[in-house]
Amino acid sequence: MKENKEKVEERYTQWKSLVPVLYDWLANHNLVWPSLSCRWGPQLEQATYKNRHRLYLSEQTDGSVPNTLVIANCEVVKPRVAAAEHISQFNEESRSPFVKKFKTILHPGEVNRIREFPQKSQIVATHTDSPEVFIWDVEAQPNRNAVLGAATSRPDLVLTGHKDNAEFALAMCPSEPFVLSGGKDKCVVLWSVHDHISTLAVEEAPTVKQSSKSGGNSAKATESPTIGPRGIYQGHTDTVEDVQFCPSSAQEFCSVGDDSRLILWDARVGSAPVVKVDKAHKGDLHCVDWSPHDSNFILTGSADNTVHMFDRRNLKSSGVGSPVYKFEGHDAAVLCVLWNPDKSSVFGSAAEDGILNIWDYEKVGKTADSAGSKSPNTPSGLFFRHAGHRDKVVDFHWSACDPWTIVSVSDDCESSGGGGTLQIWRMIDLIYRPEEEVLTELDRFRSHIFGCNS
Repeated sequence: MKENKEKVEERYTQWKSLVPVLYDWLANHNLVWPSLSCRWGPQLEQATYKNRHRLYLSEQTDGSVPNTLVIANCEVVKPRVAAAEHISQFNEESRSPFVKKFKTILHPGEVNRIREFPQKSQIVATHTDSPEVFIWDVEAQPNRNAVLGAATSRPDLVLTGHKDNAEFALAMCPSEPFVLSGGKDKCVVLWSVHDHISTLAVEEAPTVKQSSKSGGNSAKATESPTIGPRGIYQGHTDTVEDVQFCPSSAQEFCSVGDDSRLILWDARVGSAPVVKVDKAHKGDLHCVDWSPHDSNFILTGSADNTVHMFDRRNLKSSGVGSPVYKFEGHDAAVLCVLWNPDKSSVFGSAAEDGILNIWDYEKVGKTADSAGSKSPNTPSGLFFRHAGHRDKVVDFHWSACDPWTIVSVSDDCESSGGGGTLQIWRMIDLIYRPEEEVLTELDRFRSHIFGCNS
C-alpha cells in the first residue's frame, strides 16, 4: 500500500512538472466531500477571455451533513489565453477561483450519478441508493443550507418502475425527453417525461416552489409527482451498471452489466434483446457509450482494465461478437468511457488507477502514433494521459460548447483519507490538431524567430 502511494506521488510530481508544456489550461479544485459524478450544464455567458458555464456536482457526505446536488458556476478560460506559468501554479489543497458554488439541493440519499437533458440542460436526473430516479429543475429549485436535520429538497418528478436499487446506470435521450435506467433488479427501464416537461420549465411554478420551501413531511421525495415506465427490458443476469441511447434513434438503446454482457434493445420490437453479446469482456462491465458520429460504434469499459470498441454490424443475436479494437492502457478497472463530441475517432476512458486516457482509434497500428513514436511501450491508439488525479477517476465529461475541455473528478478517500479533486482542463491544441496544420504553424514560428534574429 505504502509502495503504491509513493509510486502515485512520483507519477503526480512528474505530471505536474509537465503541466505548462502539455496543457492549454488547467484548474484544480479541492473538494471537501467526494463527488461521484460531474456534468456540464448550459453555457451562461461569453466574454473576451473566458466563458461562464453551469457545472453539476455532488457531495457524498459521511452523514454529519446532508448529501447534496451542487450547481456551480465555472469560468472556462478560452483556448490560447492562459499563460503557462499561471496554469502550473495551482495548489492541490485549495479551491479554484474559477469554480464557485451557486446553489445547493439537499438530495434524498447520496448522488451516485447525474445526467442532464441535452434539449434542456437545466433539467437533470439523479440516481441514489434506491429504486427511484429523481428529476430536478435546478434553476427552479430553491437554494438550501446543508445543515444536519434539514428536510431534503423535493424532486420535481420521481420515476418509478425498478424493483430493487438502481444506483448507477442512467441516460438521457438526445432527441426526446426519454430517461433510461438500470439496476440491481437486472432490468433496464425506460420512461417518457413528455407530459411533465412543459410544467418543469415554467418559471412560475408556485406549487413546486411552495412545497419545496416548506419543512416537515411535505419535503419528502415520495410526495413529488411520479410516473411509471414506458417499458421494462429483461435480458441481464446480474446488476445493470450502465445504459446509453443510440444517438440516431430514441427507440434504440444498449446496456452493460456485471454479467459481462452488452445488450442492444429496440423498443419498437418488444422487451426482448435484439442483440446480446455474452462475453463482451473478461470481467464485469462498468460503462458504455454509443458514438454520436457513427451509430455503428459502441465503447465498453470493464473491470478487466480494458476498453473495447464494437461495431454493431458485426454483432450476432446468437451472442457472438468480437470487438473491432481492444484498448489496453489502464492498470485498474475502467469506470467511464465517453466519445469526444468534436472528432469522431477520439474518446476518453477513466479508471480506478487515477488515469484519464485519451484515445484515437484511427491511430491504432500507425507507426506515426503521436504517443507511440515517443515510447515503444505506449498502448496503441493512446495519444494523451491525464495524470492529474491521485485516486480513482470516477467520472468525466467533455464540454459540448468547447469540445476539448474536460471536467474530471476523483474520489480521494483512499489516497488522502477523504474529499475529492475536481479538475477542468484542456490539452494544448498542438497535440490533437491535424499534423500538417501543426507543422505549418510551427514552421511559421520558426521563420518568424529566424527573421527576428537576422
